[in-house]
Amino acid sequence: MTERFDCYHCEGSLFGRKYVLREEQPYCVACFEDLFASTCEECGKLIGCDCKDLSYKDRHWHEACFHCSRCRGSLVDKPFAAREDQLLCTDCYSQEYSSRCQECKKAIMPGTRKMEYRGSSWHETCFVCHGCQLPIGTKSFIPKDGQNFCVPCYEEQHALQCVQCQKPITSGGVTYREQPWHKECFVCAACKKPLSGQRFTSRDEFAYCLGCFCDLYAKKCAGCANPISGLGGTKYISFEERQWHNDCFNCKKCSLSLVGRGFLTERDDILCPDCGKDI
Repeated sequence: MTERFDCYHCEGSLFGRKYVLREEQPYCVACFEDLFASTCEECGKLIGCDCKDLSYKDRHWHEACFHCSRCRGSLVDKPFAAREDQLLCTDCYSQEYSSRCQECKKAIMPGTRKMEYRGSSWHETCFVCHGCQLPIGTKSFIPKDGQNFCVPCYEEQHALQCVQCQKPITSGGVTYREQPWHKECFVCAACKKPLSGQRFTSRDEFAYCLGCFCDLYAKKCAGCANPISGLGGTKYISFEERQWHNDCFNCKKCSLSLVGRGFLTERDDILCPDCGKDI
């Protein structure tokens, strides 16, 4: 007795008929198309077993229906781009949507590498240094007056030279007495700590942090023996070549503040009139 060979779905005999295997099960063509065939996005008809099924992101087309939404040219075996569910050939896409190269003004085609900076785009081969005309690619660059320069060309043509080390300043920097410095070169003349962003003062054209300036040059308070910087509005009293912080200018005996008051002296001491009346 001959073994049966039937459609897995309708159980109709497949002897002498075309059939399709799916997951190792045979289906007649009619059942296969009813159950599994995709619907063409363009014409809305089933894509039968005798047709080539072209798919893109879970969407399907007949080979004859797979064309550009604008010019209607075939996209079979050609590069294309998708925009708002429409498929476009590269020419139509570039005319409608591609950014334009800032240098050559031509469209930057889909799939080609482009460089972007501050809202502008370039072909990779058009994004070149204004000085040496070599492609910048992914290397560092510096913009100036609407042009882009590689770092060596910028340093050679435009960068300020640090007054301390004589090397180019490519970013940041400090200006002191109308001269440019690297931040790391602008340091205290005594302790060599960086002064950028810190309070400092100068003497004989040298810059000092406040600590070093006070230690080296500030007068010492006759009361507490600490330096009187005189900086930042610090107030002090001066009398006969001696100086006091305002807070230290007090009567030696009763500690009354003598700022703005009369006082007497007894050798190195200062006294209020009451404490000094018995001198």
